[in-house]
Amino acid sequence: MVINKYLAELLGTMILVAVGSLGILAVGGAGGAAEVVAIAFAFGLALYAGITAVGHVSGGHYNPAVTLAALIDRRIGLSDAIGYWVAQFAGGVVGSAVILAAAGKGAVAMTNTTYTDLGTAVVVEILLTAVFIWVILAATKGTSKNAPLAIALTLVMAHLAGIPHSGASLNPARSFGPAALSGTFGGLGVYLYAPFIGAVVAALLYRLFPAKE
Repeated sequence: MVINKYLAELLGTMILVAVGSLGILAVGGAGGAAEVVAIAFAFGLALYAGITAVGHVSGGHYNPAVTLAALIDRRIGLSDAIGYWVAQFAGGVVGSAVILAAAGKGAVAMTNTTYTDLGTAVVVEILLTAVFIWVILAATKGTSKNAPLAIALTLVMAHLAGIPHSGASLNPARSFGPAALSGTFGGLGVYLYAPFIGAVVAALLYRLFPAKE
């Protein structure tokens, strides 16, 4: 059923945001190298769990930027893409609602993605999103059973590299949920448009270097 695909995207995005946010709260934020590593693996393993749980239903995007790249690569139609986007943003809000219910508004605010320099944040978000989605496009072209692991580890890598510079969102839905429920929208724009630019870059790069079936 079509509705199952959208529900799967909502649930997968919820898992990513809720579990990743709990990882942030568990270490009290990205204060040092150990905390960055812990947060990176929390998000990477949350993505792996989401893909394993319901990825077979929808393809396991859980990220509006991934859906845009899939649309450009003609792996998904426009009507489904719109449904995915609605489900993903809703999933981000639901994931943050879990944190709100469990730990309060202050905890949700702690899970917001933040940056110190706008230019650096834009470049880092575009670059890391492009790399992340390029790997997704290549890894999911065939039937490799290693695709979920490759994708999850790439997200870990992106967080390790990006957290100190941009907060490593790479996902508009991941940033929108905490911002919406904490009421802190400052800087959100970067996380809404930069990953989409990265998705376009990734799709173009994949066109130049397509994976074999």
